Amino acid sequence: MFSKSNGPAAKVPLHRRLYVQVVAAIVLGVVFGHFYPSLGADMKPLGDGFIKLIKMLLAPVIFATIVVGIARMGDLKEVGKVGAKALLYFEVLSTIALVVGLVVVNLLKPGVGMNVNPATLDTKSIEAYTSQAHAQTGGAVDFIMNIIPKTIVGSFADGNVLQIIFFAVLFGAAMARLGARGKPVIDGIDMALQGLFGIVRMVMMFAPIGAFG
Repeated sequence: MFSKSNGPAAKVPLHRRLYVQVVAAIVLGVVFGHFYPSLGADMKPLGDGFIKLIKMLLAPVIFATIVVGIARMGDLKEVGKVGAKALLYFEVLSTIALVVGLVVVNLLKPGVGMNVNPATLDTKSIEAYTSQAHAQTGGAVDFIMNIIPKTIVGSFADGNVLQIIFFAVLFGAAMARLGARGKPVIDGIDMALQGLFGIVRMVMMFAPIGAFG
C-alpha cells in the first residue's frame, strides 16, 4: 500500500481535464448555435476575448523564453545554432501551413455558393494581415529586411513573431557575452517569465468558455 505522502498522484477525473472540457464546450457551442443562431452570435465576444488574452501573452512569453534559454547556455556557438534552428523551424512550419492552406482552398473551395459580393465585405478586421502580406511580396530581400524591426516596441505592439524572435536571439546572445554581469538581468527576466506562465495557467482556465463562444 502507498502512503499518502509517497503514493502516486491522484488521477484527475475525466470531466476535470481541460481538453475534455474544451471539446465539450465546442460541441455545446455548435449545438447552441444551430438551434439559437442569434444568441449564438451574441456569444462571439467570449471567443474573441479568449483569443485576445492569448495574443496578449504570446510576444512576451516568446521573448523571455528565448532570451533566458540563450543567455544561460553561455556558449555563443550553441547560441548561433539555436537561433538558426529557431528561424528555420519558424519558416518551415510557416511554409507547411501555407501549403496546407492552399491545398484545402483548392480542394474544398470554401465560400463557393455563398453568393457574397467581396466588394461589400468589411476588411478592417484583416487589415493587419493583408498589410503584412503586401510587405512581403517583394522577394527574399524584402522578406529578410522585414525580419529586422523598425522599433522594438513596434514589433511587440504589432505581434510580429519573427521580429520578436530575431531581437530575442540578439539580446540573449548579448547577455550571454556579459557573463556574470548579466545574471541579475536574466534572473529578473526569468522571474517575469514565471509570472507570465502563471497568467497563462489562469487564462487557460477560461479555455472552455472561449471554445463555447
